[in-house]
Amino acid sequence: MNLLRVLPAILSFWLLAAHFYRAGWLIPSALCALLPLLLLLRRDWVPRLLQALLVLGALEWLRTLYGLALMRMAFDMPWARLGLILGAVALFALFAAVLFETRALKRRYRRELSSADR
Repeated sequence: MNLLRVLPAILSFWLLAAHFYRAGWLIPSALCALLPLLLLLRRDWVPRLLQALLVLGALEWLRTLYGLALMRMAFDMPWARLGLILGAVALFALFAAVLFETRALKRRYRRELSSADR
């Protein structure tokens, strides 16, 4: 497996793990930290599951951005830098999800056809 192709997914899950850990959500944090281990399985459901979770992660980043931006605006504090950073992290998670559509990763996780399916 080419590590550079899956590194964005690994980093995205670890960023989410840190985010959840900081919020005190230990179980989601542990799950996000361990999810990259699924990349070792060569099953056809692995990329779809990880893509779905990365999209949910991007939505979590956008939800966090919305909440923190509202709070900062309420206190008349600047929020543009916060928006850029969290928006970039959300886009990075989406980018990691799209990478599972590359030919190399599709080939790695393609379901092997049994003799009955041929």
